[in-house]
Amino acid sequence: MSTTGSADDIHSLEKAAAQSDARAIEAIENEIPDGGLAAWLVVLGGFCLSFATFGYVVSWGTFQEYYQAVALRERSASDMYVLPHGFAAPAKYALIFLPGLLTGRLFDLGFFRWSLLSSTALYIASNFLIAQCTRYWHFVLCQGLALGLSAGWIYIPCIAVVSHWFQKNRPIAFSVIAFGSSVGGVVIPIVFRQLLPQIGFRWTVRVIAFVNLACFLVANVTMRARLPPKGGKAGIDFRSFLSTAYVLYVLATFFSFLGLYSLLTFISVYAVSLSIDASLAFYLVSVANATSAAGRLLAGVLAVRFGALNVMALFTAGAAATTYAWPFVHSRGGFVALVCVYGVTSGAFVSLFPVPVAQLGATHDVGVRTGVQMTVMALGALGGPPISGAILQHTGSFVRVGEYAGTMIVVSVVLMVLARWARLGRLVGGKF
Repeated sequence: MSTTGSADDIHSLEKAAAQSDARAIEAIENEIPDGGLAAWLVVLGGFCLSFATFGYVVSWGTFQEYYQAVALRERSASDMYVLPHGFAAPAKYALIFLPGLLTGRLFDLGFFRWSLLSSTALYIASNFLIAQCTRYWHFVLCQGLALGLSAGWIYIPCIAVVSHWFQKNRPIAFSVIAFGSSVGGVVIPIVFRQLLPQIGFRWTVRVIAFVNLACFLVANVTMRARLPPKGGKAGIDFRSFLSTAYVLYVLATFFSFLGLYSLLTFISVYAVSLSIDASLAFYLVSVANATSAAGRLLAGVLAVRFGALNVMALFTAGAAATTYAWPFVHSRGGFVALVCVYGVTSGAFVSLFPVPVAQLGATHDVGVRTGVQMTVMALGALGGPPISGAILQHTGSFVRVGEYAGTMIVVSVVLMVLARWARLGRLVGGKF
């Protein structure tokens, strides 16, 4: 009798402790600071990580032109994008998002610091090893797989941790972090272009690697999670994953990535095909990223007032229009103007796509929810550029590439509108 009583007492104590912990976590979750020094230091660290990871990835067009002309001149332009030979370019886009399901879950369980340290080691090592690459498979391994995987290992936790610190101002915080990738996308191509003839490829790559190292060190000092870890036995709340709004929105981001980066991928190649001066063609990637920075910040400010998904759908529709129009622009001035419009309109998606997911469930599960979204997005990022490259290879027409990419973005916008309807119950009015 006494043994049974003791077991019941222990069970009651354990149950009471679990309920007390749940109430404590709920109280902390509901007290989101939405600002303050600690919160904005997290944003600073996220900005630095975004600069070093996504900013490096979106600079691929700059590296591709050099590889095509010098290091890998035996390969054709389209061969750089079509699987299996063209795995390096799309792999980096995909691998930033592909580990999301695993890294998002690890983030919720309290492994943010471990993820940050391990990704720092692998990412910086792969940065420096690019300088030693001489063969195609070397570049695939270092600048494709290792760089992409290490960037992806921390990018999802970098996004998720912001939701611990911000709620109302979350779109602005995400926009500042996304602004980091734009700055990286502007600075890295210019640094590469200026240093390459002076110190050569190897030391140019090493200089960029040292800059990225400094960014990662800042992030390691400033970034930390606010909520306590859930613990290894904590389950996942699957209700948000089964909601119609979440499913539709995740599908929208998948289709967007099937087409959104096609224009950015082919900017330099298309410019050269128009007989645009090679030096200007080289800088068009930076132009796209600079104007994207303006779009990202503008979208973040507007999203606080009108809702992230509302703003994102409108801007992404503009990106679809520019993608359709791109192959029909044949003048130098017209193409530069179109690149600027594309940068502004596509920037909103890049800065705001994590916000609706954070709004569709509890904060303590935001890591795994964001991770699932990004894993699905990775499939679009992996398939988009190779599909565009295959279309170009088989048709020889950028018009067909524009039609494909633009249509995928339009499908994405339609799904965003449907997700909004599923969440709010109406197509017009309401903030989401």
